[in-house]
Amino acid sequence: MIPTIDDPRWQTVLARDASADGEFVFSVATTGIYCRPGCAARTPHPRNVTFYDRVEQAEAAGFRPCKRCRPNEAPLAERQAALVADACRRIEEAEEALSLGELADAVGLSPHHFHRMFKAITGLTPKGYGDAHRARRVRAALSEGAQVTEALYDAGFGSSGRFYAAANDALGMKPARYRKGGADAEIVYGIGRSSLGRVLAASSERGICSIMLGDDDAALIADLERRFPNARMIAADAAFQETVAQVVALVEEPARGLALPLDIRGTVFQRRVWQALQAIPAGETRSYAEIAHAVGQPKAARAVAGACAANKLAVVVPCHRIVHQDGSLSGYRWGIARKRDLLARETPG
Repeated sequence: MIPTIDDPRWQTVLARDASADGEFVFSVATTGIYCRPGCAARTPHPRNVTFYDRVEQAEAAGFRPCKRCRPNEAPLAERQAALVADACRRIEEAEEALSLGELADAVGLSPHHFHRMFKAITGLTPKGYGDAHRARRVRAALSEGAQVTEALYDAGFGSSGRFYAAANDALGMKPARYRKGGADAEIVYGIGRSSLGRVLAASSERGICSIMLGDDDAALIADLERRFPNARMIAADAAFQETVAQVVALVEEPARGLALPLDIRGTVFQRRVWQALQAIPAGETRSYAEIAHAVGQPKAARAVAGACAANKLAVVVPCHRIVHQDGSLSGYRWGIARKRDLLARETPG
């Protein structure tokens, strides 16, 4: 009997389970190398395999690190995350937008490989990340009273055309209007009745910008007004009441989706979290930690919780599908009872 076969780590090696990388390494007597559990190299014969808890033990025994899985370095996911973090820092510190080629060269990858890796980890393309970062700088500068032209160049936009195209997407209105707290902007809103209480739906000129649940109409309207202190609030006419009806129908049946344009505003990180939430199928849940992994920041579970709390589009951005690691219900901006009800409506049978 070969002892290696009875070791539970052998099954991990056979499965090439990368999740076990960092827990142990194994050496192969016939090649003189040692590997991670998830190494994609040819599976060795068990009689030639020895397990070690630490890299240092394998090297002390005379084995060399595999050039394929590089077990003496950080795991691949960590190395890739570090490269992307470096690229993000370069994007944020650059005075003008960097090209894909410049970013890829800086981290030593081909443009195609870098582009694919960056999007997989951040949920955004390098260009999208750069646009979102500059737009955030625009929001901050305008909120502090900066002139539009000053905010334009300070944020790294090289031309007014590029600035207005990107800033309008991020602000939901023209920059000068945003600077004045939404002055002259029009926010149309309406309130409907659902089995979960009152539902407020509001729309800017770009699309639905707020969906809120509550018990008191005045409190819902006050919350909306806090977001746009200088905007002109317009009560719904008959046409917009049809939109409110669609939103109420979504609350009653969350899995149906909402076929209306949205005006989603937030930081780069918040929008990545909200995209990850929208990717959760109806009837399923995720933990804060799982979403943190999905957006490429496994240690950012607390920040994920903050992004969920900042969500202004109830049900459309389904933060009700987030639960604790043990499956118990976590906090919900519009009340745990509503969260439990929404999840029940999405569960088959």
